[in-house]
Amino acid sequence: MPDFLLEIGCEEIPARMIDAASRDLRERIAALLSRERLSADQIVGFESPRRLAVMALEMSGSQPDVTEQVNGPSVSVAYKDGQPTPAAHAFAKKAGVDVAQLESVTTPKGEYLAAKITKKGRSASEVLAENLPKELAAIYWPKNMYWRKPHERFVRPVRWLVAMLNEETIPLEFDGIWAGKTSRGHRMSSHGEVTIPRAGSAYVDALRGAKVLGRAEREQQIRKALDAATRTIPGARWREDKSLLDTVVNLTEFPSVILGGFDRQFLGLPEEVLVTVMRDHQKYFAVEDANGKLLPHFLAVLNTDGDPQGLIRHGNERVLRARFNDARFFWETDQKRSLLDRLELLRHVTFQKDLGSYYDKTRRVQRLCSWLSEIIKQSGMAVRAGVVHKAACLAKTDLTTELVKEFTELQGIVGGLYARAQELDSTLPEATRFAIADAIYDQYRPESTEDEVPRSMEGAVLSVGDKADTIAGMFALGLVPSGSKDPFALRRQANGMVKVIAEKKLPLRLTELMRDARAGYQGSEAEKKFVDDETFVESVRTFFRERLEFYLKDMRGYSYDVVKAVLAADAGDVVDVLARAEAVKQVLHMPEFLAIGAAGKRMRNILRQAEEKGIAPAARFESLRDSAHEEKNLASYIEVNGPRVDALRKSKEYGDALMLLSTARGPVDAFFDKVMVMVDDERVRANRLALLRTLLKEFSTIADFSEIVTEGKG
Repeated sequence: MPDFLLEIGCEEIPARMIDAASRDLRERIAALLSRERLSADQIVGFESPRRLAVMALEMSGSQPDVTEQVNGPSVSVAYKDGQPTPAAHAFAKKAGVDVAQLESVTTPKGEYLAAKITKKGRSASEVLAENLPKELAAIYWPKNMYWRKPHERFVRPVRWLVAMLNEETIPLEFDGIWAGKTSRGHRMSSHGEVTIPRAGSAYVDALRGAKVLGRAEREQQIRKALDAATRTIPGARWREDKSLLDTVVNLTEFPSVILGGFDRQFLGLPEEVLVTVMRDHQKYFAVEDANGKLLPHFLAVLNTDGDPQGLIRHGNERVLRARFNDARFFWETDQKRSLLDRLELLRHVTFQKDLGSYYDKTRRVQRLCSWLSEIIKQSGMAVRAGVVHKAACLAKTDLTTELVKEFTELQGIVGGLYARAQELDSTLPEATRFAIADAIYDQYRPESTEDEVPRSMEGAVLSVGDKADTIAGMFALGLVPSGSKDPFALRRQANGMVKVIAEKKLPLRLTELMRDARAGYQGSEAEKKFVDDETFVESVRTFFRERLEFYLKDMRGYSYDVVKAVLAADAGDVVDVLARAEAVKQVLHMPEFLAIGAAGKRMRNILRQAEEKGIAPAARFESLRDSAHEEKNLASYIEVNGPRVDALRKSKEYGDALMLLSTARGPVDAFFDKVMVMVDDERVRANRLALLRTLLKEFSTIADFSEIVTEGKG
């Protein structure tokens, strides 16, 4: 069984796009092989800044032959007086068999002629040559380039192709370039072209010899080099940064590391500023001591064998010194005007063309956060409303600072640093000022699913209020994310809201929160362009349900059916949803609940079928003369235990409520064993449907157990 290799070589691919594109290519090749009945033992990728490659190891060399039955004319048409007619001869010729090989088969329409045709499998080389160009053209890139001809589109201009089955070249063409056996090594450290002797491990070995390493090897080499360079400074360590490490891995093909330094005087600047300059602007790793305090050194990852004469190190130090001088100048310049004085400047900073300025947003967020603070206080949780109000007032003022204009990644952080460094208000105690500063500093948290939530309750309120205002305004304008398009990062902000509410246990219902946020735009010019309330509420409800489903499944690890079950009952209160999901998870293994889940599906199906037939349940269940003992017993169970379940649910004692519900299995099973619901007697039938509707409602207050997957459990 041969090994297959495909490599597409091009100009340097942006680092942020490589991993997703490599994964996409592997998935496409796997799907292609499956679709074309070609098997492979393993599919692996190989990517670097100048290439995407995929290898299918131990792949079948050809498709298996397939025998299929093809039906032709009816026997009565195909034969007359026992002799084949022209219709039979025509069918045999079309099927490629002799008339004598035709068979008679019985179908629902009668007796028909049939022929068994064997389709010979095509070679893997032929299949791949035909299909690979379409797969390469379909790779998703956030941005593409066009060159030469209008149809030639890829992330960067394609320079070479390698397509091989073992030692043989596949006759593949993509964008005017024919595949061969020649790849290219490291742009500077190799002699250019590299002949690949064979697909598989020989490809990796050939590139390694040409100073091109695979992703895992590059990461390992970088880590070792970072460790080695840091060991030259007593007591130092390099600051772990997964995102930066992923970036430099995808910027290099044969990496090395150099250690550089900068003047200690720059350590007087906030650490956040220094690290941002090094990491985001220069792709340098910070160096710290055993206590995590920044040291006047940096580590740069190079795409070369090294820097024996120190020229690259000297150049990097000079560039970093200039960037730090800029940052210090901006810091000192910004201190000449306090954050309070900058509030009016926000009138001239546009938030969104239809939603007004950041000054308008500040006022809306202040009002919304004041209301949220009141809700939180009424629930018995501690929050300093004055700190929230002041933080909301100053939260966006750093957008007018020179430091944020130069280093946009620091917005919010700079505001928090300046609020801590400036007096703000002579009457404010220092502890209060620091609390305001912390809330401003944390206002954009969490910026990703891995990021921490704000440290304080005040920061959490500001974070939720700010994000809610943005989402409400955009949705009210009809700017709803669709597919992969989300230009305002509303999904990320909604994920952040859900995470903050969940982890801070805020007593906020999402739909009401978004209605309050939309109300902040009342009377504004933007309101004239808003969609109607019903459209807004429905789109927001659907959107946050999706975000909550993502949070429960992907971040908290609840199974798909548990998530569906609890959200079907109520998806408005994040904290409550989490509590119910945990309670359901704890009882899901019990056979009683698997049985209740199956019964719930059955009840829902019966009620749906009745509705489709126009059969309505009675207003309420009554004990009739024709009522069976089992349905009276079930009705009695509901009457006794329904209020008890409801009381436990209201007090959020979901575990106890579910345990009580589990006792319903006996009367429910007896009912379905002995009682027919859809009987001819209209009154009895309507009465029994009313009983099922009541029972289903009782079962679904905590979770809709009909959503639980029962197959294969218990």
